[in-house]
Amino acid sequence: MRHIAPFVCGLLFALGLGLAGMTRPDKVLGFLRLEDPDLMFVMGGAVLVTFLGFPLIRRRGRAVLGPTLHLPSTTRIDRPLVLGAALFGVGWGLAGLCPGPALTDLVTLDPGLLLFCAAMLAGLALAPRKRDSCG
Repeated sequence: MRHIAPFVCGLLFALGLGLAGMTRPDKVLGFLRLEDPDLMFVMGGAVLVTFLGFPLIRRRGRAVLGPTLHLPSTTRIDRPLVLGAALFGVGWGLAGLCPGPALTDLVTLDPGLLLFCAAMLAGLALAPRKRDSCG
């Protein structure tokens, strides 16, 4: 169960991204330009599920399929957070992709997508390692 649950969750996530059209850069860019509102419903659904589900999970105090619930230990908004969010947003706006949909869409073997993922992995490799603030 330890390896099956993450696999099933990842598979459901990938299927959801594909069904919603988030693996299509043209659709995402249309959404970001406010020309295609379809993804607004996807985002609204995600916000609604989080809004309703997160308080239940916090009250439970432990993970459903694991021994520990990892939550951020800080709520401070600092420079690295703002810069990271800005870099993510600029990248999303330029490419029409973010990491989840890009990795999901790798099955297409699109050369531009392969370059995007290579650049993303290079950025991850070059980023300084810092202990995360969860748990």
